Amino acid sequence: MTPSSSALDIVDAVTSGRTTARAVVEGALTRIDRHNRVLGAFTDVVVDRALERAEAVDAAVRSGSAGPLAGVPFAAKNLFDIEGLATRAGSRINRSRPPATRDATLITRLEAAGAILVGACNMDEYAYGFVGENAHDGPSCNPHDLAHMTGGSSAGPAAAVAGGLVPLSLGSDTNGSIRVPASFCGLFGLKPTYGRLSRAHSFPFVSSLDHVGPLGRSARDLALAYDVMQGFDEADPVMTKRANEPVSSRLKHGIPGIRIGIADGYFAGEGPARDAVLHVARALEASRVVSIPDAQPARAAAFIITMAEGAALHADRLRRQADEFDPEVRDRLLAGALLPAAWVQQSQKLRRHFRDSVLGLFTSLDAILMPSTPMTAPRLGQKTALFGGVEMPLRPHIGIFTQPFSFIGLPVVSVP
Repeated sequence: MTPSSSALDIVDAVTSGRTTARAVVEGALTRIDRHNRVLGAFTDVVVDRALERAEAVDAAVRSGSAGPLAGVPFAAKNLFDIEGLATRAGSRINRSRPPATRDATLITRLEAAGAILVGACNMDEYAYGFVGENAHDGPSCNPHDLAHMTGGSSAGPAAAVAGGLVPLSLGSDTNGSIRVPASFCGLFGLKPTYGRLSRAHSFPFVSSLDHVGPLGRSARDLALAYDVMQGFDEADPVMTKRANEPVSSRLKHGIPGIRIGIADGYFAGEGPARDAVLHVARALEASRVVSIPDAQPARAAAFIITMAEGAALHADRLRRQADEFDPEVRDRLLAGALLPAAWVQQSQKLRRHFRDSVLGLFTSLDAILMPSTPMTAPRLGQKTALFGGVEMPLRPHIGIFTQPFSFIGLPVVSVP
């Protein structure tokens, strides 16, 4: 198999006997060994585990019991528990944690379907960042141009897929952390509905905003991964008891009759971001322009909730180990600890109002097009950028289009 092989290509080749899961995994491990020093995608590689799992998949193929992801190597952001590894969550502090005693639910489900975990990936510290420049493990570099960012915080998972090391990876998305790196690296990235996929046995950031989902190189690969990861999990208290809704089989039917809007105003974008949206709109013959009110205050409220919940989660670490944080992360968490409770309460009220307002649009629409990010991938180390012709800090503004929709838990997919 080649670095550009899709998950579906791999499954077909393994189940038809044209190759073996072991050969596929050995190829992935060789590419990781050769390219990870430059890409900074992986922080841990589980060689023995991956090869042992590959042998089990090959045995399943021979017995006629291969799963729908047979032989597909995948990676996981290092905030997911992986048995035998400390769950770093991108931090220095967590390296001293005891190794996980079990895998995260989504890793277990992917492997039950025949996929093979090959390692844990780099990320912004505690998932609090959009740039993928980890202060402890170094940056993840954009495979399309190593001088540019992958975006974050699911930086390593994006670099691993875009760099051809694996065809699928697992990320998390609180304010845009799957969609931003998908956009910058030219990938498909899915932030599902809040509570749709289990977050159990992963390190949290902002529980009321945290989502988990896959990154891949095609819609079909995303759909295949999403299908096998679905299912209620009582270990995640926000999960809803909904029936599984497989989507892979529906892709072949196309989208006849789908009602598509084009976001304007706050979400209009400019330059290449706007051009990309209009290009897709023309291809889909979409022309209805939609205004989404209160997006700016919704984003501000998302900031407040993120800072407050994040500060509460890390309060003890901030008291005891403040010097071990990335200073940029520490300062934002400390600021969150000082926010007035009335601000947080008002932000929650706005969340309900904004959610109801946006859901009302979908009485006459099925999907809304908008940019994932306001620009293409910035250069590594870049601190400012132009937003609406005004030079502003880069880090907090990369997520201007992603934050309002994380805020209300709506499903979003970023497409290249």
